[in-house]
Amino acid sequence: MSERRQLINLAYRLLGSLTDAEDAVQETYARWYAMSPRRQQAIESPGAWLTKVAGRICLDLLGSARARRESYVGEWIPEPLPDHTEWINVPPGGTTADPADRITLDESINMAFLVVLESMTPAERVAFILHDVFGYPFAEVAEIVGRTPAACRQLASSARRRIRAPQAPAVPAARQPGTVRDFKQAWEAKDIDALIGLLDPDATAIVDGGGVVSAGIRPIEGGEQIARYMIAIAGMASDLTILERTVNGRPGLVAQQDGVTVTVAAFEVAGDRIEHIWAVRNPEKLRPWTVMS
Repeated sequence: MSERRQLINLAYRLLGSLTDAEDAVQETYARWYAMSPRRQQAIESPGAWLTKVAGRICLDLLGSARARRESYVGEWIPEPLPDHTEWINVPPGGTTADPADRITLDESINMAFLVVLESMTPAERVAFILHDVFGYPFAEVAEIVGRTPAACRQLASSARRRIRAPQAPAVPAARQPGTVRDFKQAWEAKDIDALIGLLDPDATAIVDGGGVVSAGIRPIEGGEQIARYMIAIAGMASDLTILERTVNGRPGLVAQQDGVTVTVAAFEVAGDRIEHIWAVRNPEKLRPWTVMS
């Protein structure tokens, strides 16, 4: 894995936004190239230096992001990522800014995991991601976070408890696509009974419009309420095309109107029912899903 890709992988998990991750990495390299050749040569491990600086930039961004998200219109959901094998309509000889070329798709980027990360303090998140996901020793984490190694160990431990608490029983990977596909077909058929049957009675749906497009300000709670919401959307947008796509490494759905992606939905399945839906409608977060000419 290239050095730059490693930094973007780290920054995306820390920030939950590909755009912010790219900005953080760009700033990291800007600081490197701002140094004189003599200072650069004096650094024993440029890769470790870049990681340390990127981590500190992300830590600062997380602090300001918490303040920005307090004024965010409606619910904030991490930016969804596509799978590069499902990139749509790439023109012959054309190029895309496919984030799957830069982000390693594993369990640490599934939507449920990223949403839990949002509940952590900036220091907890940085300590946990650096140590538990990327394997950095606490001595190095301490230099980035500005705490002692013992304090970073406590931060990571606290973060682990947050991760474990809301976890649903594991669902065999082979069953998840079938559940999401059944949901898609029921939605297209406007079959409210089938939708209710696929949703856990206590399911929640969160829609992120960012104040740019219409979306619920608060989570939709209850399987029946979610089903009625989905039927209402289908009734208002008769030209909606629903596609099965991988979203952050898991089965998901993409809604398009006139070939333009307007919604990306991620799911959490427990047993044979859907417990959580995260639907991103904010067009600023759908940039990775837009074909680049």
